[in-house]
Formats: sequence, structure tokens, C-alpha cells
Amino acid sequence: MKKTVFAAGALALVLAAASCSDKKEAPAADNQEPVNKTAKADSDTFAPTTNIRYYNMDSVMANYDLVKTFNETNLRTMTELQNAQTSREGELNRLASSIQQKMQNNGYLSEASYNADVAELNKKQQNAQNYLGSLQAKAQQEALRQQQEFLDSLNNFLADYNRTRHYDAILLYTPGELFNPALDITDDIVKGLNSRYTAAHPASDKK
Repeated sequence: MKKTVFAAGALALVLAAASCSDKKEAPAADNQEPVNKTAKADSDTFAPTTNIRYYNMDSVMANYDLVKTFNETNLRTMTELQNAQTSREGELNRLASSIQQKMQNNGYLSEASYNADVAELNKKQQNAQNYLGSLQAKAQQEALRQQQEFLDSLNNFLADYNRTRHYDAILLYTPGELFNPALDITDDIVKGLNSRYTAAHPASDKK
């Protein structure tokens, strides 16, 4: 249970970091339109009636099967990263200890021999840093891809969901805002998203 919460938190942090990163990007030139990375789903227009609903994003992310799948993938990725880091650190520590012990026991017959071992240690340290950095970069890219897939899935569902309901707005609940609980459609959204996900990913595909 703790691992699932931790994974969900890790994904949320990556999404928040990605959001902050987007805000720090240089503004677009006057003659250029800003790029919208999230695909915009077409939605029907109709006479406004001030008919609104809202949903809770935290609840959607906690109960949407797609996000649960992402969390499981991220847990495995984090475990692989931790194992790789532990393995590389152990190897480097053993090599550094060997060099230190050999030096203390006058095992080096020349300075050149000592320098060669130190150079080998430095090379392995750099290789380890490069390898771990590559794994971390891939994990971040995957998290950003997951974010985009989630947002596209949610936006497309909301557009289809509202084709027959014709709400003027489906708002995202933010703590501190007050809504009539009767306007909460979070459960409907979760059920609809999971229904689509199950149809696209039958149980046989998960085995």
C-alpha cells in the first residue's frame, strides 16, 4: 500500500515539475502562437444555460486504471534505478578500498602503477554517472509521456461525455473553492474512463 502511494506521489511530483518547467520556458515571439502540447478535442457548441459540473482530479488519478498501470510501471523503474545505483556504488567502493589498502601496504611498485589504478577508478565513476543519468533521463521522459497520455485521455473523454449533456462548463475542483456536492461528477468520470480503458485493454492483454 505504501509503495502505491509513493508511486502516485512520485508521478504527481514529476507532473508538477513538468508544469513548472513549462512555465519557465521563454515566451513565444510576437509573430508566433504558443504551442499547445495537449491535443484539443472537438466539442459541440450550444446555447449557454449556466449549467456546470465539477470533478476532483485527485480522485480521478487515484481511481483511474490507466494511472494505476503507470504507477506500477514507475515502481519497477524506481526499483531498477535504485538497484543500478547500489550496484555501481558497491563496485566503486570496493575498487577505491582496494587502491587504498594496496597503497597502505606498499603494494605499488611505482607511482605510474598507482596513477593507473586511480585513473581506472575515475573512469568507472564517470561511466557510472553517465549510465545512471541516462536511466534517470529515460524515466523522466516516460513520466512526461504518461502525463500527456493521461491528459489526452481525460480531455477526449470529457468532450464525448458532454456531447449529450451539454454542460456549459466542467470545472476542476480546487481546495478552497465551494461547490454544491450535487454537481460533483467525479464518479461518472472515473467509471467512464475505466470503461474505456477496460475495453481497450482486455484482461487477456495484461497476462
